[in-house]
This record gives sequence, structure tokens and C-alpha cells, in this order.
Amino acid sequence: MIPILPTYATQLGASSFEVGLVMAVYALMNFIFSPLWGTMSDRYGRRPIIAFTVGITAMAFLLLANAHSLALLFAARMLAGIGSANIAASQAYITDVTPPEGRAKALGLIGAAFGMGFIFGPPVGGFIKEQYGMDAVGYSAMGLSLLNLILILILLPESLKEKDPNNTIEFKPVTSTIKALGNERFRDLFITTFIYIMAFSMMQITVALLWEQHYGLNEAHIGYMFAFIGLSSAIVQGGLVGWLSRTFGEPKLMVIGSVLCGLGLLTIPFVPPAYFIPLAFVPMILLAFANGCMMPSISSLLSRGATNKEQGQVLGMNQSFGSLARIAGPTAGGFLYGLHYTGPYIVGALLMVGALLFVLAYQRAGRGRVPQ
Repeated sequence: MIPILPTYATQLGASSFEVGLVMAVYALMNFIFSPLWGTMSDRYGRRPIIAFTVGITAMAFLLLANAHSLALLFAARMLAGIGSANIAASQAYITDVTPPEGRAKALGLIGAAFGMGFIFGPPVGGFIKEQYGMDAVGYSAMGLSLLNLILILILLPESLKEKDPNNTIEFKPVTSTIKALGNERFRDLFITTFIYIMAFSMMQITVALLWEQHYGLNEAHIGYMFAFIGLSSAIVQGGLVGWLSRTFGEPKLMVIGSVLCGLGLLTIPFVPPAYFIPLAFVPMILLAFANGCMMPSISSLLSRGATNKEQGQVLGMNQSFGSLARIAGPTAGGFLYGLHYTGPYIVGALLMVGALLFVLAYQRAGRGRVPQ
């Protein structure tokens, strides 16, 4: 969906800013529902929440298959955002079955799974859209979601040994976010997540337009580029995160990731068209390593600082900060791209300079030590 949606939205008459809003509304639903699904998984178990939300995702793709207007496209992305907010429950599942010292590697496998999806999803989606239209893309994605649901029901056992029936479920995302900023155990990591994902999502929403409008790539070619991103991410997060974590430690990995992300973002729009292949792959590799350094490290530190009964809640709150960034990032990215095509990438690199300074201050204060 990611490389297809910007171009499809423009075909429905969306401006660059409205393209950003299409992506932002998805993130808005993530922001609202991530803590809810995470907290509910602490109370009722991971398996039922994951299954229910995957069912919601299937319905979202059914609506997308019939979204022939910008309004319906917005509605479909809202529903998809509600369903995909289950990542906190998935991360909590991983922490349930993994010892603390192995969580960075295990959580990196979630990123590797996303990377594998990026290898196959974008080129398949681009091919289906070019050959059969957007309707077929929606129905194909719905079929995959239903297959996913069947596999969950058949193969996925419950991981939470002790459910907490007294766990309070609050559906107050704004209040909870403000309250989370007062929690010194997790505040700095939440803010780091926000800065990094905002910078990254500014690229993610605009790069398909950049490649199409300034480098002449069609939807199939854009799909292949996203597949390369997925392959790089899968290699880094599936094979290297564990070694990197043992070698450098999570706090240092966040420093490395901030530098690599800033360099990767800054170089994307300045690749000479005559040398697009192979030079365009360099920033993609930098971003893949950055993602492997940043998100598993942050999630691991959060999970190790949280008690067993608040894993889903804390990881869900981190996803909420990420979702807020995915609201701000695409909205700002679409606006900046409308001003000049290099805007999202230059501003994104500057954000990562700020993230680097913040992470360094976080380390100097001693908060980079793993909580006991």
C-alpha cells in the first residue's frame, strides 16, 4: 500500500498536502487505539486482541477496494489505522516469551518481518494496480489479512501467563500522552521515538512522488525500490540487530542510528538522475541500518524498564508517540514537498540532528543505563 497510496490519492484529485493527510489519518487512528489495544492485551491476553484487530484490517481493505473517492479513501485508511494499532500487543507478545537480554534481537525480528513484507508487497501491489486496478489491490490485501487471521486462530497460542483482570482500561489518548511525559522512566525514549519517526515518515510519504516526478519511475519501479528497502531492513533487523546490541549496547545504537538516518535522508533528493542506479540505493541502505539501530533498541529499553503487568501499556504508549509522529511527519512532509521537493529531506535531516543531541544528553544524564 505505501508506494501506491500517494499516487492513487493524486489520481483521485488529492493535492500534495492532502496526500499527507491520507497518511496522517491512518496514524491518528494508531495514536488513539495503540494504548487501548496494548492495555486490553494486558487484561484479556495477546491472542484475542491480535485476532480481533487483524479482522478489522481485513474489513479496511474491503472498503479500500471500493474507495473510488477521496472521502472513501480517508475512511478506509482510518479503519486500517484502527486495526494496525495492534503492534503494541504484538511487541508485548514477544516480551512475554523472551528473556530481557534477548529482547532487542527478538523485537528486531518484528522489524525483519516488516522488511520481508516490503520485499514482496510493494512490487506485487504495483504490478496488480497497473494490470488490474486499485480494486484488485484492495481485495488481494483483504485476502492476505483473512489468511493471517486464520493462521492466528490455528497456530498462535496465548503468551500471557497471568492476565490482570483489574487492569484499568482508559480510552483517553491525549490525557494518557500528557501523563506519559511526566513519567521519568520512559519519557526520554518516548520523545526520541517521536523525533525519529517524524523525520522518517516525512520521507516515506513523499519519496514515491519524488521518484515518479523527478526521476521518471513508474509504480512498478517504485515498488522495486521499496522492495530493496525491505530487503535491506530484513537483513539488518533479522540478522544483525542481536550482534549490534551485544557489541554496542542499545544507548550507543541510538546514537549511531540518529547519524545514519540524518545522512540517509539528506542524500535522497540529491542523487544525480543520470546515476540514479546505483547511487539511490546508498541512502536506502543507510536508512535500513538506522531503523535497525533505533526502534529495536528503544523498544528493548522500554520493555526492560517496565514491569510484566505493564508491558502492553508501555509499548502501546510508545506506539502512540510514533503515531503522533506519523501524523505530524506526513502532514509536514506533504506541505514541504509542495514548497520544494527537497524540503522534507533537508528538514528531516535537521530533525535527526536534534534527535542526536537529545540522545547524547540522555546518555550523559545516565538514563542510558538499562533499568534493573
